[in-house]
Amino acid sequence: MAATASRIVRYKLVFHAPLAAVETCKAAIFAAGAGCYPGKGDYTECCWTTVGTGQFRPGDAANPHIGAVGVLEHVEEARVETLCVGEDVTRKAVEALKKAHPYEEPSYSVVRMEDF
Repeated sequence: MAATASRIVRYKLVFHAPLAAVETCKAAIFAAGAGCYPGKGDYTECCWTTVGTGQFRPGDAANPHIGAVGVLEHVEEARVETLCVGEDVTRKAVEALKKAHPYEEPSYSVVRMEDF
């Protein structure tokens, strides 16, 4: 079904952060409007968080927050998924995430969601 002008587009924002930075990153994206579900329940600050192990090797030009250039690093990180309603909120949430996240290159993705 094609989107209509009256339908608000929803996006899923997913990011990874070291455990010590997760709450700061979540507070930043929530302040930007992420995690709000429209409707009569008026739910806010909604997300799904799981913990796992991230892996990276900083290149020669990197300035890593954790680890050292050229050394393979394994870090316990959280994966956070949340809803963003509207493109404007999504862009603001990503901008807030980039400012709050300690990594030089935060890992994140934005996926447009369909309404069936």
